[in-house]
Parts: sequence; C-alpha cells; structure tokens
Amino acid sequence: MPVPVPRQRAIPAVETGQAQAASPGGGIFRDEAPRKEQTVENTSHTNLTLLLIEDDPGGSTVVPEMLDSAGKPIRVRTARNLTEAARLLTDDVHCILLDLALPAPGRSSDDDELGVLKHVLELAPRHAVLALTASGDAERGAEAVRVGAQDYLFRDELDGRLLSRAIRYAVERKRSDTAERRLAEGRLRAQENRRLERGLLPTPLLEGSSLRFAARYRPGRSRALLGGDFYDVVRTADGTVHAMIGDVCGHGPDEAALGVELRIAWRALTLAGLCGDQLLNTLQQVLEHERSDDEIFATLCTVDIAPDGRRAGLCLAGHPSPLLARPGRAARLLPYDNNGPALGLVPGARWPRMQVELGAEWSLMLYTDGLIEGRVGEGRERLGQDGMVEMVRRQLGEGLRGEELLRAAVNEVRDLNGGELTDDVAVLLLDRSV
Repeated sequence: MPVPVPRQRAIPAVETGQAQAASPGGGIFRDEAPRKEQTVENTSHTNLTLLLIEDDPGGSTVVPEMLDSAGKPIRVRTARNLTEAARLLTDDVHCILLDLALPAPGRSSDDDELGVLKHVLELAPRHAVLALTASGDAERGAEAVRVGAQDYLFRDELDGRLLSRAIRYAVERKRSDTAERRLAEGRLRAQENRRLERGLLPTPLLEGSSLRFAARYRPGRSRALLGGDFYDVVRTADGTVHAMIGDVCGHGPDEAALGVELRIAWRALTLAGLCGDQLLNTLQQVLEHERSDDEIFATLCTVDIAPDGRRAGLCLAGHPSPLLARPGRAARLLPYDNNGPALGLVPGARWPRMQVELGAEWSLMLYTDGLIEGRVGEGRERLGQDGMVEMVRRQLGEGLRGEELLRAAVNEVRDLNGGELTDDVAVLLLDRSV
C-alpha cells in the first residue's frame, strides 16, 4: 500500500506558474488555488484535476501517484469540508473524489447516509463524481452510483493505476451521460416543436360545402414544419366559402409566428362578417402591432366564393394572382390590375375587391411566391408565373387533380431548381364539379 501523504499547504499556482509537487514519498500534485477556467468537456489537451473532499483527522486520505492517458500527472486539490470544496470547485476540476463519511450540511449522519453525495451533486452537476467508502461496503457504493456518482472506490484499496483509470472512466462517462442527456433533451424539444407547429397549421372549416379542398405546404427552414407562409379556408353561415393565402417576408421563427397570428386574426374577422378592404385594413393593424421590425410586411390573397359557387370576390395585397382552370379552356391567371400594396407598407392603404366569374365547374389554385421563384436549371432564370401556368396546364392535361396535382407541381418546381427550395411554399386548391 502507498504511504499516506501528509497534509501540507502547496504554494499556489498563481504564485509559481505551476502546481508544486508534494513530498517525494507521495509523488502527487497538490493545487489549492484555482487555475485558468476551462470547460469540463474539453480535457484532451489539459492535465486532469481531481478535487478530493475528505476530513481525516489523522491526515490526508491515501492518494497515490496518478497519470492520465497521455502520461501526464493528475493534479489533486484537497478540501476538508464542503464550504472549502465550493471555493476550489472551478471549471478546470474534472473529477471529484468524495468521502461518503463526511456529514451533509445541516444534517446528522442518521438523516441520510448519502446526504453529502446529494449535496455535492447539486453543487457540481457538471462534474464527474467518485464515491469513496469503507472497504466491503459495496452496497453503499452501489447506492451512490444509483443516486448519481459515476463509480465508487474502497478507501483502503486505492492504488495509482486503479484510481487513475477510475478518474478517466468517470470523466468520460460523465461526458457521455451529458451528451446523451442533451441529445434526449434536443429530441424532446424537437418533438414538442413539431407538435406545436403541426397544431398551428389550419384545419379548414368547410362543413356543408360541396367544394373540394387540397393543400401543400413546405417551409424553407431546415427541419421546420412551419414557415412564414400561411393559408386558411372557412365557410360562413350564409354559405360563402372564404379562402386566404399569405406570405410574411423572411423565413425565421418570428416570421412563422407572425404568419400564424395573421391567419388566426383573418379567420376570426371572417367569421365575424368582415371581408374585402375592411378586413385587410384590420389585418394591417394587427401586423403593425405584432411585427418585431417596421420593415416587415406580408402579402395576401383573399377569395370569397358565393354560395352558388359561380362567382368570387378577389382581393390582392401585393400577392400573386390565383390560377383558374376550367374544362375545355386553358388555365389562366385571374386579373390583377387592381392589386393593392402588401400589408404593412402603406398606412391607410386601400385594397379593391374585384368580382370574378368562375363558371359551373372549375379549379382555383392559390399559391405563394415560393412556387414561382425557384430557378430553372443552372442559370439565373426563374420559373415565374408564366412558367408555372404552363406547367399546371400540362399536368392538368395529364389528368392530375387535387392532392396529386399539388404534389406533382411542388415536386417539379423543386426538381427544376436542382434541389430543395430555399423559400417557403404554400399551395391550396379549391375544386367545384357538377
């Protein structure tokens, strides 16, 4: 067995530039002053430091000479109590060797035999902890591991190789446990975000309507379910079907949140009986109050389809005009001569409502600019509205309808772009057949 190392005060590292060696018999390093802080995770190029917390009236616990995996000496700091340990517990400490015989602050030894360990785990949640217990008390050591220590050691069986290996193992296990916990927390947050975003997507209210509805949504943000594009469809008590699609400038979570607020406000205002210029003016006030920057604006397209399904009112606020397809006629864009400004750009703006004849049988496609601004091939040319119209005409000629049509359109635009689109894309389709 190694000879116990007598307790002595080391010359602080800040005074000498390095930790001073203890007596030759012990062959260890005692460093009682905090050194330059380093994160506990980054130990590949630094000496490991052990904080020994013990209170042995006869002298220090036996701590033999120890080397890390690179052959460098493992530094040791000693604290006689938890108050002293808190002072020495800086970020350059990688592992704590705790004597379980120490009493926990404010508790008697009969209260909780692992009270001191629990206190240290609260004091140092990011550090690896080794529990030191009496020889043969394996049950207490195993309980210490269950409570949160990385491993346990018997006080009278320490040797350099065993303790060095235990310290390295404890540090790596703590690092692994921390990484796994962060990964699990990240996955949980991602799941919660997905549930939240999925819940913020609209559920069309079309009960009692003969119109068929389909939608396709693809956010531009990586791994997101919600972007700055938004849409909704509701049927009011008089039988009118109201549809809306919009786009908040930008692609981040703030823009996505603003898009949700505008969609919810539109639904509430529509169900309250507002439409046309009055509705858009109120939405602009909502945007001006909720946006985080005065430069943020939103484009919008609203359509209200008469109960007989043959006519519609159209309002455009800086938004691309919808596409109308009817049997026996080429698909075309609805008129957009009276397109008003985007919401949030012009105080007191007006948005004229245009009357549109739809006919007996039709398909009406509303979309955001993400569908038309993707590139075509490797050059700088973009698909544009004309290219989108030609693409949809061809797909309709191939017999595609509803969800199948929207899926094909979005996929082809992505393929023409040569990869994923960077902008949000939202497309919705309303069909009426006789």
